Amino acid sequence: MHPLIKAIEAEQLKKDVPRFKIGDNVRVSVRVEEGDKTRTQLFEGIVIKRQGSGVRESFTVRRVSFGEGVERNFPLHSPTVQKIELVRTGKVRRSKLYYLRKQTGKKGRIEEGKREEAQASPSA
Repeated sequence: MHPLIKAIEAEQLKKDVPRFKIGDNVRVSVRVEEGDKTRTQLFEGIVIKRQGSGVRESFTVRRVSFGEGVERNFPLHSPTVQKIELVRTGKVRRSKLYYLRKQTGKKGRIEEGKREEAQASPSA
């Protein structure tokens, strides 16, 4: 890739993106514009897919709402995505969790994984 394109894309990357992976429960705050009003909408669910890299990276979140499965794709570095909060970590061994679409009830649960500590405490 051309160095000029890399420089422009580096400016557009968000700095405050939390580290999350496939199988984690996340809460995404999205800015929604309706006419001349703007509001923040929350979408909470399991991350079933991450794809792309750099400024084109996106992820898909799935939840079950009123008995119906709802999936939503979010561009990671978009200005409409205001905040991403990690609710709980999940332990999975797949890169795409499409099998959750067919599972209902307890079968659709994901085992909780170990939390990674952001910084180790200095021992002195």
